[in-house]
Amino acid sequence: MADGPKPDGGADNPGGGDLKRAAARPPGTRAVKPRNAASLIVWRQGSGEPEILMGMRHAKHKFMPSVLVFPGGRVDRADHGVRVASELRPETEALLRHRAPPSLARALGVCAVRELFEETGLLLGERQGERLLADLSALDYLCRAVTPATRAMRFNARFLLAPAERLGGEIGGSGELEKLDWYPLSKARTAQLAAITYKILAEFSEWVALPAEARTGREMICFRGMDNRTIDA
Repeated sequence: MADGPKPDGGADNPGGGDLKRAAARPPGTRAVKPRNAASLIVWRQGSGEPEILMGMRHAKHKFMPSVLVFPGGRVDRADHGVRVASELRPETEALLRHRAPPSLARALGVCAVRELFEETGLLLGERQGERLLADLSALDYLCRAVTPATRAMRFNARFLLAPAERLGGEIGGSGELEKLDWYPLSKARTAQLAAITYKILAEFSEWVALPAEARTGREMICFRGMDNRTIDA
């Protein structure tokens, strides 16, 4: 698999405010524990290739400023144990439970749907008043990525997928992501990206090319260190 760009010398957080803080840490300092997070790759079949919902993070963000990303964020305490419109499919739940307890596996799915709504205004599920009930049955699992131990801001991120036809609402969101749009896969892979995002797009390209019945049989992949691709055994 081809390596992606590594802008600003920080493949996992190009231009990020944590790079100077990480460099200033005294030798021997214990690595920061990664926070659990989830990103959602929402996709649709375009006229010639898949299109993916992505947006540009604001330049003032400490994590991945001014780069194109998928909607996503860290798991909140409130993501645990909430009501949902539908539960995870057994095959997706089994993949999310790898290196995660059952409650976290479900919360990762809730987090992905919540962040999608907050950042894009699009709804994967239904609303009951102010409550968002996530349609977890729409989710597929792609892979996992852990920020290098040298970083001061670290995430253990799971990358999930959902088909655009399951969405409701109009693109809007909180303003956290700018230039929200459907990007053809080839265009997305040539945009300003963190190297890990480039590699996740390559994983998606492999996944979407498979017959639907073969997708859950892929090897589990985890990116560690400076985006080293490993089997998540």
